[in-house]
Amino acid sequence: MAEQHSEPRDEAAPADFAATVERLEALVSRLESGELTLEGSLEAFEQGVRLTRDAQRRLDEAELKVRTLTEGEDGGMDLQPFAPPAEDDGER
Repeated sequence: MAEQHSEPRDEAAPADFAATVERLEALVSRLESGELTLEGSLEAFEQGVRLTRDAQRRLDEAELKVRTLTEGEDGGMDLQPFAPPAEDDGER
């Protein structure tokens, strides 16, 4: 039987991207379970949309930071090959 009440809304966005993704995954699981009422499903869906927008905003900000850090003086990308850290011979 469907759940008779929905859980309270949690309006605050998580502090980091990983937490946002975890909350989105939990919402998807709740929606897929089929145990929510129509109203509960709509609330979960609305919260998922808000979390998705927040995650996209965070990704856009991260991309802008990377572009800012890697852009050369001529406006092109000034990419450097990744150099792994030197291995410490005494610590194995």
